[in-house]
Amino acid sequence: MRVHFHGAAGEVTGSLHEVEAAGHRLLLDCGMIQGSPEAERRNLDPFGFDAAALDALVISHAHIDHIGRVPLLLKRGFRGEIHAQQATAELMRIMLLDSASIAESEAERGNRKRRAGEPELQPLYTREDVEETMRRVRPLRYGSDSEILPGVRLTLREAGHILGSSVVELRADGRTLVFSGDLGPKGTPILRDPEPIAAADLVLMESTYGDRLHKDRAETILELGRILEAAWNDGGNVLIPAFAVGRSQELLYWFAKYWDEWKLSRWKIFLDSPMAAKVVAVYDRHAELFDEDAAKVWKEKPNPFDLPNLHLTVSAQESMAINAIERGAIVIAGSGMANAGRILHHFRQNLDKPQTHVVFVGYQAEGTVGRRLVEGAQWVRIHGRDIRARAQRHTIGGLSAHTDQHGLIEWYGAIAGHPPLALVHGEDKAREALAGEIGQRFGTRAVLARPGLTLQV
Repeated sequence: MRVHFHGAAGEVTGSLHEVEAAGHRLLLDCGMIQGSPEAERRNLDPFGFDAAALDALVISHAHIDHIGRVPLLLKRGFRGEIHAQQATAELMRIMLLDSASIAESEAERGNRKRRAGEPELQPLYTREDVEETMRRVRPLRYGSDSEILPGVRLTLREAGHILGSSVVELRADGRTLVFSGDLGPKGTPILRDPEPIAAADLVLMESTYGDRLHKDRAETILELGRILEAAWNDGGNVLIPAFAVGRSQELLYWFAKYWDEWKLSRWKIFLDSPMAAKVVAVYDRHAELFDEDAAKVWKEKPNPFDLPNLHLTVSAQESMAINAIERGAIVIAGSGMANAGRILHHFRQNLDKPQTHVVFVGYQAEGTVGRRLVEGAQWVRIHGRDIRARAQRHTIGGLSAHTDQHGLIEWYGAIAGHPPLALVHGEDKAREALAGEIGQRFGTRAVLARPGLTLQV
C-alpha cells in the first residue's frame, strides 16, 4: 500500500490523498482550496494524477475543503463509486449544489464584464455535474466493514467533527491505513466523541490546531454569554461568521441550553443561510447520531432548531431586510472564514460601527477577510470597497470544530504501538509544534506531508 499526497499537505484546505492498494487506486477526499483569490485559483490546476485511472473515492466529511472538487473529478474522467457515511452523503448534495451555484453566478458576473475577444468564463462545475456526482455516492453506516474494491476493505468511525464526520480505516495487502479526517474535541455538543482506533500501520492525522490548546469549554460558554450581554448593553448587533455545517448548529444548541440565563428572548436570531436551513433538516433526520446531552436538551429545552425568535432567512430579500435592524440582532451567516457569502454583506453594513460585535468561532485561513480581522486589521476590502473595521472582535477558540494539540496527541496516543504518522491539514507552524510534542512523548518521528511525497505503508 502506498500513499501519495496532493492537497492539504502544508496547508489547511484542499484535502486530497491518493492511495494505491491491492492493485487499485483510490482517493481520500477531494477538497476545495480556500483562502486568498490566488489560492483559490489553484482549484483550476490539473490534478497530480489521472482521474480516469481512479477506482474509488472515500469522503471523510462534508465540509467543502474535503469535497469541493469532487464534481470536477468526474468532469476530468473519474467513473468510480464514492463512499461516505450516510449523513455525509445527504450533506454533500446540499454543500456541492451551493458551491456549484456560487461558481455559476461568479462565471455569469465575470462574463457580463468580459471584453470583446476575451474567452468566456466557465464555472468550475455546474449543478448538473453535482447531480451526476451524487448518483455515484454509496452511503455507509459507522462501523460497517465494506469491501469497496476487490481486496480493499473500508470502515468508517465517528470523528466528532460535524454530523457524519468519519475517521477512515482502509485495509488491504495485509496493512491498515487510518486517515483521521478532521477530529472534533471531546464533549462537543450534539456529536459523540471521536472513536479511538485500536491499531494501524500508518496514520494520516490532521493538525489544524497542532500548536495550541483551546479554552475550557465551560469557560468558553461563559465568555459567549458575556459577549452577548455586552453587545446588548452597547446597543449593537452580533455578527457570527459560521460554517453552515457544524458551528451553526452548535451555536443554536447553546442558545437553547442557556435560553433563560442569556435572556435570549429579547434578541432577534437569524440563521442567514439557505444552505444552513437545509442542513438543520438533515440534523433533525439523524438524531440517532446525537450524544446523550443533546437528547436531553432537545427534550427539556426549546428545540435548538425551532427557537421562538429564530428566523431562517432563505431569500436574498429576507437577508437584506436584516440590515434595517440597528440593534438586538444576532446574525449567524456564512461563510465561516468570511471569504464569501452573506456575512460579507452584513460586514459592509455593520463593521464600521463600534457597537457591533463580531464573534469568530472557527478557523480563519490565510488570505481571508476573517483572518485579517482576527489579526486586527483596521480596514478590509469587501466587494471592491474598503470598509473601516471599528467593530469589537472576539475569537472563541473553545467552540472550534477541530480538537486542539492535547486532543490530537491523546487520540494518536491511544493507537497501539504508536505507528508511523504523517501530519496533514495544517500549516507548518502547527505541524512542527505537534510533531515535536509527539516525538518527545512517544518517540514517533512524524512526517510533515508535502505535495508529491509518497509513503509506503
